[in-house]
Amino acid sequence: MAKFGIGQTMKRLEDQRFLTGTGQYTDDVPIDGVLTAYVLRSPIAHGDITALDVSAAKSAPGVKLVLTGADVAADGLKPMPCGALLKGIGGKKAVGPDYPLLVGDRVRHVGDAVALIVADTMDQARDAAELIEVDYAELPAVPGLAAVDNGTTLWEAAPGNLCLDWETGDAEAVEKGFAKAARVAELKLVNNRIIVNSIEPRGAAAVVDDATGESTLYVSTQGPHGVRDVIADVLNMDAAKIRCVSPDVGGGFGMKIFPYREHALVLWAAKKLGRPVKWISDRSEAFISDTQGRDHVSHARLAMDDNGRFLALSVDTKADLGAYLSLYGPAIPTVAGSGMLAGLYTTPAIHVRVRNYFTNTLPVDAYRGAGRPEAAYLVERLVDVAAKVAGLPRDEIRRRNFIPASSMPFTTALGETYDSGDFAAHLDKALAKADWAGIGARKAESAKAGKLRGIGISTYVEACGGGGPEWSDMRIEPDGTIVVPIGTRSTGQGHETAYTQLVSEAFGVDNEMVKVIQGDTAAIENGSGTDGSRSLPAGGSALHMAIQSVSAKARMLASYLLEAADSDLELADGKFTVVGTDKSITLGELATAANDPSKLPEGIEPGLEAKEMYKPAASTYPNGTHVCEVEVDPDTGRVKLIQFTVVDDFGEVVNPTLLEGQVHGGVAQGVGQALYERTVYDDNGQLVTGSLVDYCLPRSVDVPPVSFSMSPTRCATNPLGVKGCGEAGAIGAPPAVINAILDALAPAGVTDIDMPATPDRIWAALQAARPAAAAE
Repeated sequence: MAKFGIGQTMKRLEDQRFLTGTGQYTDDVPIDGVLTAYVLRSPIAHGDITALDVSAAKSAPGVKLVLTGADVAADGLKPMPCGALLKGIGGKKAVGPDYPLLVGDRVRHVGDAVALIVADTMDQARDAAELIEVDYAELPAVPGLAAVDNGTTLWEAAPGNLCLDWETGDAEAVEKGFAKAARVAELKLVNNRIIVNSIEPRGAAAVVDDATGESTLYVSTQGPHGVRDVIADVLNMDAAKIRCVSPDVGGGFGMKIFPYREHALVLWAAKKLGRPVKWISDRSEAFISDTQGRDHVSHARLAMDDNGRFLALSVDTKADLGAYLSLYGPAIPTVAGSGMLAGLYTTPAIHVRVRNYFTNTLPVDAYRGAGRPEAAYLVERLVDVAAKVAGLPRDEIRRRNFIPASSMPFTTALGETYDSGDFAAHLDKALAKADWAGIGARKAESAKAGKLRGIGISTYVEACGGGGPEWSDMRIEPDGTIVVPIGTRSTGQGHETAYTQLVSEAFGVDNEMVKVIQGDTAAIENGSGTDGSRSLPAGGSALHMAIQSVSAKARMLASYLLEAADSDLELADGKFTVVGTDKSITLGELATAANDPSKLPEGIEPGLEAKEMYKPAASTYPNGTHVCEVEVDPDTGRVKLIQFTVVDDFGEVVNPTLLEGQVHGGVAQGVGQALYERTVYDDNGQLVTGSLVDYCLPRSVDVPPVSFSMSPTRCATNPLGVKGCGEAGAIGAPPAVINAILDALAPAGVTDIDMPATPDRIWAALQAARPAAAAE
């Protein structure tokens, strides 16, 4: 038995079941008589289906059902929706072509869904899929941004494969800023495409009750309410008759926010068969069916005065959205991230143009940070270039342009209002902890061993923890248990622990007396799910409101039953006590009394419970400094991370251990993008890096211990004072790593390198720089 309140380091309550193998993921849910679904996917990136014969598959052993695009059309099912068809320049709306459940005419990426086979076993379903005869008339592919103008068009409604041409900011003010600039820094860079690779693959299982017409859909997702509503619409069903359950989720990182084809397909198949149907992706299938992340090419220019102060920023980005539009696809490179291109700086004029394109690749959508890492990477790489152009130290140019703490709240040139922050404070603290001043001696030591050492800074800010409303219920049971159904969904962050701490703090109860319920639309009336680091800022604030409501009613009832003034009551250890007496009443006793109308004051509703909704008035703006130190072997190009220092401002802290864990995980993913993760499509649109043999993820030995500390300022935009933390590590790490590598390579004449900075790329850059250095 233990009590842990806000701010305390408490071990995760979830870990007991995870470490003992008693967690329950989608594939673990016991379902009697469940059938197995398998999706036949296109082996080519672009082509017309000229013939499709499924007759042999239908009669194969164990096969119960085979569905194709013709069946989708016959049943009048809708395509998967895009909820972000934004308007661009001139009010022109983004092109939103149909994203079919099963393709009937033309495939547009490797892995496109052609047929669904349902059988008794997976082996039978796979064997039957091999009997399906499909003839393709292959077409030229557009395998990435470099090929969008190669003469091949994916969609007639999108000439030049342009989905959306969008802008924000003030182009005229930027032009004036450059006209009076004393110096200009310029940079072209790539933000590489990412394959997400959550530990638990995606999966879904559907059970239909023929007697009631109600269905249960089990899905590995970050937001069951959103999945339920979209799938109901696609299948022309009543959402009220679908229960969507998200059991334990083994990682999401944005990729599991969205509804997918397979969610609709299994429910559709289960309704047709009157039998439960389950589909679980394997790792190879995930590489060609999960949404991917990032994939931008940007050109940025920064105008400065004689003193290195920023005057104007111009950013022109091309973003690859893939063959179809995922739920939020067009929003990620545009409204989701562009506001953060102001960084932590006072830059008075900014203009951003983003062109979103279709290509014969997998759809791209949110990946940890969703636009904010892309913005931070561009800004912090560019600021390092600006430091060289201005002849200033890298830390000094940042200090010189930071928004001062005294100016908070501060509205940037892109309209984001930062409520709080002391950016110079966390920069100074991070540089001290990393021994920035002593890098010269460490470089000299590395040079003696034939190595190149470098150190890099990045600062960041992100908008998160805002968005739509979130809901939390709370009720106290007669046995004293406090039940908390809440609309967010943990995917490994430790929500049960954090929410329990809020309740324990308020009522003084042991952790074992708190039961948090997530991921079940039958138990939770409403929920926006977990994305954008919003669970504590939005979900925690809704819970805070529910706690206040229940606490106020409990106190009023205790005052009535104990015949004592409110001011004479003390709440501790799960009971109200009249100060100076032995008269007390427990929360369980109050709950029992609350359910007995004869014991209630007149006009008081029975029950000790509350249902609350919290709508964030604004985002939270976590910010911080990352400092990375590396050593490069010039003979091989191999990079070794020596140390990584992080100082963050997350406002008030509920659990320091949970918070640090989120930062460590984010840093690891950021390091992966910076050094290892490279998604490659060949000229025909084939995914060359289609397995973990070809696609490299960081291992534990590749990420050094992270020195983490905080420099907090309380958030002013939510009642808890917290700022979102889940994405921060992945935002700050990539530019810190690349800036450190470029610092190490600078003496050899290397001035630029794109992510991922693999050994072969670094070695090639060093070889290319040698003739230029010799000529000088």
